[in-house]
Amino acid sequence: MLAGREIGRALYNHGMYSSALLDHFQNPCNPGDVEAPDASAQLENPACGDVLKLTLKLEAGRIAEIRFRAKGCVPAMACGSAITKLVCGKAVDEARYVSREDLVLAVGGLPEASGHAAQLAVDTLRDLLRQL
Repeated sequence: MLAGREIGRALYNHGMYSSALLDHFQNPCNPGDVEAPDASAQLENPACGDVLKLTLKLEAGRIAEIRFRAKGCVPAMACGSAITKLVCGKAVDEARYVSREDLVLAVGGLPEASGHAAQLAVDTLRDLLRQL
């Protein structure tokens, strides 16, 4: 049985995922939950079962801390990590403009069949920001 890094190398060697996506998967940014969050959102993709939860803390109208928990495919977990990196430190109004395309660029592209992972992350972020 292959360990996480070995799986990542095998997938990269077959050209399935970019090195940026695999880095987010193998070395995720901001995993876990924010303690006493100002907002929390969790969505599930009913078609594939991927689940993403985001929690955040604000300071002076900016996202001071944001964390994620993901369950699902490699791209879903990588997109959860990448979306937190994209919006941390941004004003709430700036974060609202982060798009699916921004996220796909941040992970170095996605196979067509994995586009749902980026959409889940953006939808969860939008749900989270609606609470503020």
